[in-house]
Amino acid sequence: MQIRAIVRAMFLAMLSLHRVVAADLPLDLGFLYDRFPLVLERGERTEIGGPLYYEQKDEGGRTWAFCPIISKRTSATPDLTEVEIGYPIFAYDRFGEEFRAHFFQVISFSGGRSTKGGETKRVTLFPFYFQQRSRERPQDNYTALLPIYGRLKNRFFRDSVHFVALPLYVRSTKRDVVTDNFIYPIFHLRRGPQLKGWQVWPVAGSETRQPSQTTNNWGDTVPLPGHIRSFILWPFFMQARTDIGGTNETRQLAALPFYTRTRSPARDSTSYGFPLGFTHTVDRAAGYEEWDLPWPLVVFARGPGKHVNRVWPIYSKGRTPTLQSDFILWPIYKMNRVTADPLDRKRTRILLFLYSDLIEKHTGRNTAFRRRDFWPLYTHRVEHNGNRRLQVLAPLEPLIPNNKSIERVYSPVWSVWRSERNAQTAEKSQSLLWNLYRHEQGPDRRKVSLLFGLFHYESARGEKTWRVFYVPMKYSRSCWAVDARQVNPPVSTNEEARAVTGPNNRASVSASVSN
Repeated sequence: MQIRAIVRAMFLAMLSLHRVVAADLPLDLGFLYDRFPLVLERGERTEIGGPLYYEQKDEGGRTWAFCPIISKRTSATPDLTEVEIGYPIFAYDRFGEEFRAHFFQVISFSGGRSTKGGETKRVTLFPFYFQQRSRERPQDNYTALLPIYGRLKNRFFRDSVHFVALPLYVRSTKRDVVTDNFIYPIFHLRRGPQLKGWQVWPVAGSETRQPSQTTNNWGDTVPLPGHIRSFILWPFFMQARTDIGGTNETRQLAALPFYTRTRSPARDSTSYGFPLGFTHTVDRAAGYEEWDLPWPLVVFARGPGKHVNRVWPIYSKGRTPTLQSDFILWPIYKMNRVTADPLDRKRTRILLFLYSDLIEKHTGRNTAFRRRDFWPLYTHRVEHNGNRRLQVLAPLEPLIPNNKSIERVYSPVWSVWRSERNAQTAEKSQSLLWNLYRHEQGPDRRKVSLLFGLFHYESARGEKTWRVFYVPMKYSRSCWAVDARQVNPPVSTNEEARAVTGPNNRASVSASVSN
């Protein structure tokens, strides 16, 4: 008897579900299938199988994902495509004509229009193979196979690099300076306009550049200060004279670990037993005097440009005109603040990533962004426009905040509770266990779905409807009634006309139960 009753109930539920689909009513199956409007922006989202698959269409474009395996984001304005597979294993990004694909940031393929003109394509198998090709600019082509032979251009912070049997020979160019390395980094010769240098590292080395003039990016002639640097038995004995011919000529001397000294019109500093000894600094440009013993563990500074009291890890309180940094029993409590109009940014942390409270204010617009993370329990965000979002269970978001790939591929998997609220439209929604329970509410509507849609409630413009085991019901002040208009799909216009005018017309009857 029990089995027969269960089968009968399932049959009635499936029959009612079929009628709901045929009547084109909203289909809310919770974890299995749900489609709903977005709250924080215009658009629609469809979720199937809980966190396994979703598709979202919004003002910016379209996103779909099989979590946590693959996701894809496309947009027409701007023209972009973003694909992640097993993030961070593989990613593909295209913005207009530019693209880049990579495996673990080690194997990468990229291309697009160069700033110098023409299309350029790159292939990298880090750190062994580097290649670039351009049909329009063949002079920018290069190939490098480490450590055998190769050339590089505009890589590794150098304009060009040429090597043979690395580290036996390497030549690098940066602006107007050419450096020839033999058995890198032991021997090198350096030359350039008004510049000569050599080194046998770590035994000795010297470099001199005479003051001269150069042309900046706007075509103006500007002075180029000179310098003199040398060392013996690096890093124990070093000497430098920089900004020669400039506005702040600086002289430095180091005999580590016993003594270091810096003298200039803007700043004087002397250290005894660096880095664990005592350091005294007078910074006339910034306007403060500082005593360190040893830096950065014990620091005291006084002056309008800097005020610090620090005894690490017990206590620290530091101030400058734009920065503030405090801690108590580091890393138990840590606070950092930046004030530079119109930005006022303050972040408070407890045990580094266990709890974080970030507030970013725009003083000109009188708006604020706030993000609170309690790892791994939740992350809560309030945007500048007042929109709010809460996610319960966040094992990665507090550690790597504002990572769009994690939010697309991984966040749906563990976000057992989601809550969103739009400050402009007053729309809000809550979802528990991937829509097993879902609640939506707006200024003139409300919707609740529970247990795969077995219980469904919706009210809009004063009309309330229920679905119990997918059977539509309508509520009025006097009675509950099965909504025949929704259970029986409407017929076509011609059929309806025949039913009204035909000889065998029968009036539809609604079964009702008195309150």
